[in-house]
Amino acid sequence: MPPATELHDEPSVDAFAAVESLRAALDRSGIVLPSLAVDHAMPALALVDLGRIRADVAMRLADALQRGAAA
Repeated sequence: MPPATELHDEPSVDAFAAVESLRAALDRSGIVLPSLAVDHAMPALALVDLGRIRADVAMRLADALQRGAAA
């Protein structure tokens, strides 16, 4: 786990770039997160809102992550 000071540093990844990168990766797996967006409530934290999804989509997402981790 990173030191506590690192947890409060400014994020080095742009939230908009992260959303687009994640959206493209999910698209390649045929997965759509309809609510995927940048969370504008606290811009300094660069939060990404994944939103809610149906259980079948969650299972497909889990499968894609497991396949990727095994590769």
